[in-house]
Amino acid sequence: MTNDGQILGMIENFIVDTATGELHHVLVIPAEEIEPRLYKTDAQGRLVLPFQNMKAVRDVVVMDLLK
Repeated sequence: MTNDGQILGMIENFIVDTATGELHHVLVIPAEEIEPRLYKTDAQGRLVLPFQNMKAVRDVVVMDLLK
């Protein structure tokens, strides 16, 4: 979910810098109501989302996406 309440889908994996351990992107299987063409996607159709901050709120992860 984004900070403004938009459900993006289910987190499947992360892209990590192996040298620093820093998380760079999150890979998300898009929700049915999301238009994937509006986002960068990988070869499997997952959304590739750069983010600034992430926090868990109950069973939802809320992200500050980078534009």
